[in-house]
Amino acid sequence: MYIIRLIYKNTFRHKLRASLTILGITIVILAFSLLRTVVSAWYAGVEASSATRLVTRNSISLVFTLPISYKDKIRQIHGVKFVSSVYWFGGIYIDEKNFFANFAVEPKNFLELYPEYILPPDQKDAFFRDRKAVIAGEKLAAKYHWKIGDTLTLKGTIFPGNWEFVLRGIYRGRDKSADETQFFFHWDYLNETLKKTAPLRADQAGFYLIGVNNPVLAEEVAVAIDKTFKNSLAETLTETEKAFQLSFVSMSEAIVVAIQLVSFVVIIIIMVVLANTMAMTARERIGEYAVFKTLGFGGWYLAALIFGESLFIAMVGCTAGIALTFPVAKIFGNVMGTYFPVFNVATTTIYLAIAASFLVGAVAAIIPAWRAVTIRIADGLRRIG
Repeated sequence: MYIIRLIYKNTFRHKLRASLTILGITIVILAFSLLRTVVSAWYAGVEASSATRLVTRNSISLVFTLPISYKDKIRQIHGVKFVSSVYWFGGIYIDEKNFFANFAVEPKNFLELYPEYILPPDQKDAFFRDRKAVIAGEKLAAKYHWKIGDTLTLKGTIFPGNWEFVLRGIYRGRDKSADETQFFFHWDYLNETLKKTAPLRADQAGFYLIGVNNPVLAEEVAVAIDKTFKNSLAETLTETEKAFQLSFVSMSEAIVVAIQLVSFVVIIIIMVVLANTMAMTARERIGEYAVFKTLGFGGWYLAALIFGESLFIAMVGCTAGIALTFPVAKIFGNVMGTYFPVFNVATTTIYLAIAASFLVGAVAAIIPAWRAVTIRIADGLRRIG
């Protein structure tokens, strides 16, 4: 108990130096945690993927469509439970800065494929009944202050014109990783309009979402689907939902790697800062350490004092940094919700921050502790006075 009190008193012997060092560690841990959370948010879609869902798209590129006739053929393949045609709509709400994901889907099959999207029964029924109905995530509805029954107009970019929808449901995510910033409407509504305005673009799907009976069958089903449409005018590429999401992440892999590197660089920087602080502290107390040795205290006791002080500073800064991470992450998530619809601080991030702080505290104390332990009593006493 006495050594703990001594460590505490030693830490704040120079209050300004200790406070600034703790503040520096706090800022670094906050930055580290936010950067790691950004990386996690980048992979949120991958983490939310289900092993029972497959995506079938045109083998050339996602830009090219697939005939709607493929849906019935896919449904007949052994192991397939649900099939939903999906089309990226790319509409704009009021202004171009109001960007959010909006898709044309087949309502019943789509909601069966995504049980993590929770919709009240009455809202689900209303969504099914109304051809112009749309459902939106809670975060998206809250952002634009939408209410059930509101008429919403999107300006088409891929499909020109003003498209009117009626908000019939607001879904919430069952899991933290569920995206609550999306907008889903009837594929039939899009297709029937295209038959009148652009017949050549009708009866097409951007890609197909497929639910399999058992994840073990996923690979077998994927091979069977691609084999069915081999040598056709629109050959397919079928992959798991996770692989599909990873293909998008891989496009920006260099950015993700850069963020990860920066997150570790800031840890190295604060390690140097704390090491400098501890070196200054040890140099000032060389005479005191010599007195301790004269009184019979061993080298382990001096090392414990130095390591204890370094770890105490590091962990106080770590605690403050972690405490600030949650409110700052919430603010950042609200501001950047368009780009990071799922922005949650993972438990792994907290563990990494604690481990990094412990490592910083331990490494920063090694050289000062070694100098205190190895210095000769006579040399140390010369520093007094």
